[in-house]
Amino acid sequence: MSTQPPVVARDVDEILGRDLPWHDLDGTTVLVTGASGMIPSYTVHALLALNDTKSANVRVVGVVRNEAKARGIFGSTLERPGFTLLATDVTSLIGVEGPVDVIVHGASPTRPALHAADPVSTVKANTLGTFNLLDIAVEKETRQFVLMSSSEVYGAQPEGVRLIPESSYGGFDILNPRASYSEGKRAAETITSVYAGQHGIDARIVRFGHVYGPGIALDDGRVQADFAANVVRGQNIVLNSDGRAMRTYTYVADAVAGMFTAMLVGTERAYNVADPNGMVSIRDLA
Repeated sequence: MSTQPPVVARDVDEILGRDLPWHDLDGTTVLVTGASGMIPSYTVHALLALNDTKSANVRVVGVVRNEAKARGIFGSTLERPGFTLLATDVTSLIGVEGPVDVIVHGASPTRPALHAADPVSTVKANTLGTFNLLDIAVEKETRQFVLMSSSEVYGAQPEGVRLIPESSYGGFDILNPRASYSEGKRAAETITSVYAGQHGIDARIVRFGHVYGPGIALDDGRVQADFAANVVRGQNIVLNSDGRAMRTYTYVADAVAGMFTAMLVGTERAYNVADPNGMVSIRDLA
């Protein structure tokens, strides 16, 4: 067993306490990309914990770009049997040994600062990376592909809309490099659906709202991280607007539990994963 921070261990226990058909994952190999990220790392921890609590014999392959960062995040988890870490870019991942039963694609720059500084890498991870993984899925006869998407695919919504249904797509400026993330996620969803239709892959698209919790970087650039960083540093919180914009904030363990629910019992292609009780204005969040 690995040594996790107590809060993460409690969260994983809570995730696995959900009434889901966990044994459907028994004996599977699950490839998780972007594994050092907040949501993917929780996914890895939960899958490995199935081996401890339910004797699931799950093999997890975590794909990361920055091996040093991943080693800092996972620590002794890297020594566990059944966990393999691959350090490579998701756009050039090749030669995965053995079967791959499930692919969970979470590799994508999520920090707004990265979208502005390196929009090319952002759009490549979401398009070329998704193509590459789905080609692997076809080659390996993978039974399920799960795309970690984003509520940003909805674009601009009419004033007054609070909870967005899965069929409501607004627009955004496709010529703005910042669209590398939103447009990249939209493209990834279409690519996933195309492969599902042509090759019969069971695909789930999980659109996360604003997620917070252990593992979020204090220099993430989104307000939930900025405000937390202010508190940690003893600084005043400064709003750059009137703070009336509404956001839905979901704790990372609840988000991961929602993703597993979509994976294991879902019947639709796309799902919103967000906590309606977490809807709050930016001013009230501050």
